Amino acid sequence: MPQELIAKYPSEERSGSNLLVLDKNTGNIDKRKFHQITDYFSKGDLLLLNDTKVFPSRFFGKKETGAKIEIMVIDNLGSERDWTALSRPYKRLKEGAVINFSENFNCEIIEKLGEGKVWVRFNEAREFFAQAEDYGHVPLPPYLKRADEESDKERYQTVYALNKGAVAAPTAGLHFTLDTLKALKEKGVNSAYITLHTGYGTFAPMEVEDIRDFKIHSEYFKISSSTVDLIRETKKAGGKVFSVGTTTTRTVEYVFKNKCKVLEGKCDLYIYPGYKFEVVDRLLTNFHLPKTSLILLVSAFAGHDNTMNAYKWAIENRFRFYSYGDSMLII
Repeated sequence: MPQELIAKYPSEERSGSNLLVLDKNTGNIDKRKFHQITDYFSKGDLLLLNDTKVFPSRFFGKKETGAKIEIMVIDNLGSERDWTALSRPYKRLKEGAVINFSENFNCEIIEKLGEGKVWVRFNEAREFFAQAEDYGHVPLPPYLKRADEESDKERYQTVYALNKGAVAAPTAGLHFTLDTLKALKEKGVNSAYITLHTGYGTFAPMEVEDIRDFKIHSEYFKISSSTVDLIRETKKAGGKVFSVGTTTTRTVEYVFKNKCKVLEGKCDLYIYPGYKFEVVDRLLTNFHLPKTSLILLVSAFAGHDNTMNAYKWAIENRFRFYSYGDSMLII
């Protein structure tokens, strides 16, 4: 993976990014611009999107000794104030330590959980998300190797983001503009939303020899019964279900694997080659890091050889990779 192909910044225009279209039956590859994605939809198809909203979840503070500490919250523990977080540095941090982010905003280290993780409890001066907006930073992926900038507040977020709670963007959706969504609607394509709060585990490398030994992360999800009904109606009428991203795909497949009995909770569905898809007919996804569960999901959908050929083709054709990079539609 040539390092210069990792997109450190988004394309100038959301829908101006490149789109690789892979036909999984023939292995054929086409190069288009993202706004041309509307050509692949027909009247009666369904577009499924993840409406999670990224919040500023990275905080830079100081201990009472003056030592600098970075806290990156990654998972909610049931109360708005209590979170699992990654801390840097970790070793010298002690339980009971207070980290100050401002005069009125701080957190206490309740427990050290190992592997760089801590249980933190934020103070009650104001509602947590309001304080996060004031003092937090956009949680850009670590491989971007840069500090967040003002423009990231808008661009590391989909135009339809609604439900706050993600610490990583559902990046396949970053390419959509309101104009593209409008064009699909005018074509007779239905849209529906699920919520899955993308967690930091999405970046977790697979440090196993056998992929079956990997333990997938779990993430909070919610889907409405009306969305479930719309999926069923689309399939019954012969329409195609287009899933935007691995997060949306995991969620709807998880719900239907469980006979639609669980519409809210934690999704821990691990999809790897050999998996039989029940819902998704078309998959839109960005280009992922090697040795992650995300590339396995893509391989399960498109086939291993097709996926590897598409990535090789994308590298040869200088596509941009990862969160702020180009996208791929698998048909």
